[in-house]
Amino acid sequence: MKPEDKTAPRIGLALAGGGPLGAIYEIGALCALEEAIDGLSFTECDGFIGVSAGGFIAAGLANGISPRDLCAAFIENRDYSPDSFDPAELLRPAWAEYRSRLKLLPKLLFRASWAALVQGRSVLGSFERLGAALPTGLLSGEILAAQLKLLFSRPGRSNDFRQLTKRLVLVATDLDSGEATPFGLPGWDHIPISQAVQASAALPGLFPPVSIEGRHYVDGALKKTLHASVLLQEGLDLLICLNPLVPYESDPADSTRTKRARIPHLVDGGLPLVLSQTFRSLIHSRLELGFKRYEHSHPETDILLFEPDHRDAEMFLANTFSYSQRHHLAEHAYQSTRAALKQRAPHLGKQLARHGLRLNTEVLDDPSLRLLGEPGEHRMAAALRDLRRTLKTLQSKHSPTS
Repeated sequence: MKPEDKTAPRIGLALAGGGPLGAIYEIGALCALEEAIDGLSFTECDGFIGVSAGGFIAAGLANGISPRDLCAAFIENRDYSPDSFDPAELLRPAWAEYRSRLKLLPKLLFRASWAALVQGRSVLGSFERLGAALPTGLLSGEILAAQLKLLFSRPGRSNDFRQLTKRLVLVATDLDSGEATPFGLPGWDHIPISQAVQASAALPGLFPPVSIEGRHYVDGALKKTLHASVLLQEGLDLLICLNPLVPYESDPADSTRTKRARIPHLVDGGLPLVLSQTFRSLIHSRLELGFKRYEHSHPETDILLFEPDHRDAEMFLANTFSYSQRHHLAEHAYQSTRAALKQRAPHLGKQLARHGLRLNTEVLDDPSLRLLGEPGEHRMAAALRDLRRTLKTLQSKHSPTS
């Protein structure tokens, strides 16, 4: 749809968080959605809102970086991609945070000892103050901000919210007040996009809080899962939402799944699986409540939610903060989204048609389509594969039956 077309629907995109796994899922799902829905281009949406890892993806799309380009840069790390980025860079320890906290230790240790030995206070209570010497995060978020600053400084892009042609909102949480901060809205749009992404993705315990103008910010998901209401206020016709983390639905009696594809009892997985299920259930319950409110507050907007199948053991068991399986998980997200689109086709097709969009069943029925090539695929082979896929998709989209 051309921006000057007054009849074009106003489409928004809301992306939830979920760590590296969330970003990997969203890239794979976005590629599948854009490929299968005629008339939909995620770089041409009227507004974007991102939380945590979703903010990273939203900022790229708002800067004109397509889902396929994001995949080439952050999933495949192709050496011929100008935006190629090694995710391993994000795993650098927060050395500066370690050093600053270590400097506090002698003074804190002296005060704790004085309180226990001289003032007669309890040993446990006195030494609790040593907690201030513990790092507030294990990994450095500065690398992400620096890489994004470089990425958005290239021609045709911007690291300034105010210079974008599309609305972009990245939500973080003010650590000292607990309130959500919508970077990108008036009053908050002077903050560099790269720094806003860093703040929105600063999961407490993993990344240190981000200092911006004397305040400290952490992950935006602490308040809400999507913060979609910020975009709904823009008067959208269609809002597409992606949520990577869902609670697992265990069914020991389900014989349609292989042993590897099911988890009879989560408790058998010990504390990690119990905590994962608890966390996912909490954030998903907030999402469900939010969607119920949106139905009443914005009945004029069609809202489409895409997320992993609740019975998908592979997505549930994947390490939320691991990059090592990104190729496999991105392909899995791509193919599972295609399968979900086929399953939802009858109802989804009608919803999309209301906004001038068409679900391309020819693309969905093509079993040869893949997100990624085979492991070890040569650079030229990868480029030719991408070209063939693009030409095939364009041919399908512009066929007489389209």
